Amino acid sequence: QVRLVESGGGLVQPGGSLRLSCTASGFTFSNYEMGYFRQTLGKERELVASIRGTTGSTNYADSVHGRFTIARDKVKKTIYLQKDSLKLEDTAVYYCNWPARNVWGQGTQVTVSS
Repeated sequence: QVRLVESGGGLVQPGGSLRLSCTASGFTFSNYEMGYFRQTLGKERELVASIRGTTGSTNYADSVHGRFTIARDKVKKTIYLQKDSLKLEDTAVYYCNWPARNVWGQGTQVTVSS
């Protein structure tokens, strides 16, 4: 069974850091591009960051470029989203995604608040 299980959300103050994790099972993780999206109430889900499977090249939304870092551990079949210098507007539900088969994680809430 193909699954993406997320962890690492929570409450953090502005300027703080948080790391999200997404562990995959049921498919050959290392071959595929993976990504993180986020969604706030009333808005469409938006791509935050992605990482290629073969080259490891990364892509970021302009709003998070320079603050967020996506990485993968092929042995642990896990991708990570390191989020630094968090802002109030980073508050959202974050979703891990395997775009090749349109598989989504369960989502994890990140709240940035003082």
